Amino acid sequence: MKFRHSGIVTNDIERSISFYTEMLGFKVEKDNFETGSFIDSICGLKDTQVRTVKMSLDGEIVLELLNFQSHPSESDYGHNITNRGFTHMALTVDDLDQIYDLLSLNGLEFNCPPTESPDGKAKVTFCRDPEGNLIELVEEIK
Repeated sequence: MKFRHSGIVTNDIERSISFYTEMLGFKVEKDNFETGSFIDSICGLKDTQVRTVKMSLDGEIVLELLNFQSHPSESDYGHNITNRGFTHMALTVDDLDQIYDLLSLNGLEFNCPPTESPDGKAKVTFCRDPEGNLIELVEEIK
């Protein structure tokens, strides 16, 4: 078995694409508009119309942004890390302080500044993407 990707439903897909490409270095690999019986079947919906954008890091597709034009949903911005189910994704970065400064200058809010783990093997912080999804940023200390 191999991990394929995670999906994030977004109400403003252009804003999310900009965030993940310009701020975090993801690359858009596929940008599709999907409709029809196949997407209806796998989503368990009727008359589905969804834009899907598959994004990669280091050549591996790891993220799919979805914008359901036919089935809009309420924003769940600010969900808590203690909620059941998927709560966050974690990204390993080379220079956490630099990324923290860049994202802070662009208005992102963090739970805390980069903080060294008790075992001294990593610096870690959490922020939220434009839709409120939690992202853990980790720099491994060698």
